Amino acid sequence: RTPVKDFKELSPNLVNALIATEDFRFYKHSGIDFKAIGGVVWGIITFRGERGGGSTISQQLAKNLFRTRAKDSNGLLGKIPFLKKAIYKTKEWLTAIKIESTYSKEEIIMWYFNTVDFGSNAFGIKVASKTFFGTTPDSLSIQDGAVLVGLQKATTTYNPKTHYDKSLERRNTVLNQMVKYNYLSRNDYDSLIKLPINLDNYKVETPYTGTANYFKNALVNTLSKWAKEEGKEIDLYSDGLKIYTTIDSRLQNYAERAVFEKMKSLQNSFKAHWGGRNPWQDAKGVEIPGFIDTVAKRTDYYKILVKSYKNNLDSIKYYMNKPHKMKVFSWNAQGEELKEMSSMDSIRYYKKLLQAGLMTMDPFTGQVKAWVGGLDYEYFKYDHVRQGRRQPGSTFKPILYTAAIDGKANLTPCEPMQDRPFSLKYREDKEDKVWSPKNADGRFSWNTYTLRKAMAKSVNSIAAQLTYKIGQIIEDKDDKHLNKDWKQEQYDMEQGATEVMEYARKLGIKSPLSPVPAIGLGAFDVSLFEMVAAYSTFLNNGMYTEPIIVTRIEDRNGKLIKEFNTTSRQAISRESAFLMIYMLRGGVEEAGGTSHGLFNYDLFPNNLAQMAGKTGTTSNYSDAWYMGLTRDLVTGVWVGGDDRSIHFRGAAGEGSRMALPIFGKYMELVFKDKKLPYKPGPFPKANFTLKKSWNDCSGKQREKVDTHDDIYNIENREPEIIEENPAAAKPDTTQ
Repeated sequence: RTPVKDFKELSPNLVNALIATEDFRFYKHSGIDFKAIGGVVWGIITFRGERGGGSTISQQLAKNLFRTRAKDSNGLLGKIPFLKKAIYKTKEWLTAIKIESTYSKEEIIMWYFNTVDFGSNAFGIKVASKTFFGTTPDSLSIQDGAVLVGLQKATTTYNPKTHYDKSLERRNTVLNQMVKYNYLSRNDYDSLIKLPINLDNYKVETPYTGTANYFKNALVNTLSKWAKEEGKEIDLYSDGLKIYTTIDSRLQNYAERAVFEKMKSLQNSFKAHWGGRNPWQDAKGVEIPGFIDTVAKRTDYYKILVKSYKNNLDSIKYYMNKPHKMKVFSWNAQGEELKEMSSMDSIRYYKKLLQAGLMTMDPFTGQVKAWVGGLDYEYFKYDHVRQGRRQPGSTFKPILYTAAIDGKANLTPCEPMQDRPFSLKYREDKEDKVWSPKNADGRFSWNTYTLRKAMAKSVNSIAAQLTYKIGQIIEDKDDKHLNKDWKQEQYDMEQGATEVMEYARKLGIKSPLSPVPAIGLGAFDVSLFEMVAAYSTFLNNGMYTEPIIVTRIEDRNGKLIKEFNTTSRQAISRESAFLMIYMLRGGVEEAGGTSHGLFNYDLFPNNLAQMAGKTGTTSNYSDAWYMGLTRDLVTGVWVGGDDRSIHFRGAAGEGSRMALPIFGKYMELVFKDKKLPYKPGPFPKANFTLKKSWNDCSGKQREKVDTHDDIYNIENREPEIIEENPAAAKPDTTQ
């Protein structure tokens, strides 16, 4: 519903075709054509039909504007068959006279073209011109304008795409009318009727044509929820509302481009990685039996077959495996291709495709600037930004470190901890168990790191120890002195895990969580939407801001219906927020940091430019994450299969190799656009006095690391390893 706003935007040929066909005395009457009405009456008396109905363009405009013939526009008298027509005709006559006395003929023509339906989901002449002929109303040829005017008699019957011959005949009738009323010469008419209708540029627009289609769906859901809560009845598709969103179309385009380019390459690598084998395998590398059959039973088509054939498995199997032509998503230039395959084949085909999600947020305003929920909304309706929830792996560790620095433990980025084995005895379901998390490469370096370097290198053993240490400090501060047996250790870990969970809530994580030992390693499912908002707190001086996607709604006349404001609260201290940015910079700046892959992109044009971020990789390499921060924006990226059992094997599935490249390419495109306000540069300096030591840990006395034999398995000490695998995986919490 994109209107023409000036009469000059209409081709004269188009206007002439309309007048010649619908109302040739348009410039001579004042809303009602009495000669035409007389012709209708005479036709009825002589049983020759209505001879066109006698409605002027002004009457048709009145009908379109005020829906005079709709059921909800008529009272009790409108239900009487013959009286009904007299009533709505009278309404249209009176309204047409009022329109003619108030507006110019040009305005009436323009509004008429804006209010008529041309079929093919094209409402208004501007959309119709683009849909059928790929052009604008002022550039329509004589013959193409005649096609569109001809559609007004019956949009389905004379649609050139579905009823070409009838449309061609109707077009020539309109051209003949133009000859009849001297808008077209006979010679031109003879030439034009020989031309075919060119539909090379025919393309039907839908609400999901163009970019940001996952965002559009989220927008519909958000506004529908708001309307329901406010008790408002709105129709997003017909009320003519003006909805102002937070999306920056330039960032959105770059985000979609980065996802497309990197995912296309990654998919090729994934295919080569598995060769002819199926990627749905368990942790031991064994293909999951019956995987595709289980997926098939969840499809709508399977359920229809079950109902149609009364659960006859032979019939269901026959039709599920019967090949037929279908369009499927493809990484080719068209984005799709026609294949002949069965429903079971298509399930196998789609399950081998990796998916992705990306979201960018302005941390200071809460406005979402880019939203890519998947590869292609037409083929994949599931939104991996807000709808999907997956384990975040090590991208959850900054929440753990926030709890350590901002919480009761009150630690600093300089706190030393050792990368060494850690085991915890605990009781679950009346059974004694031992939790022994491992680093990504399964080895321990026995090096002592500051918290900043430990997070930069994503050391699992230190993250696990840190959760335990937080609990110990909390217990000591609470003056609790229980016997130091294994139950006490479990209690300390629960205290620490509870503190981490509380900080996750402070940072806006609403997904279900429990205070288990592995919480700091990303053991629970969260959404990309939540994670981006949580990280935004660090840039926004500790203020958590709820993300918004709409700023205001106006009615068709520009009257404000609703203005949406951000909701913020102080989640952590300004000092802690500043220190967490410093910690996250470690992934780029520290030796062995997991964000070193950013140096492969043009993101550091000078020595002042700074970036920050955190990689994440979950158990079995089924989920890859990257959370990236610049001084202006926070962006989260997730990559993985539709099912957790679809994954790479080993390092190829790490967040640094799957998700980080999308962020790197995206920010490279953003920084190269000189018209955008987002530039590479340093993070803001603290404008307040910092109480904790942070950027110079050399002067801090090294504390002796607690080494209880029953916790640290010292007898299994391994040789020192300097170079480590930078990615971190979530430990198996069942061990």
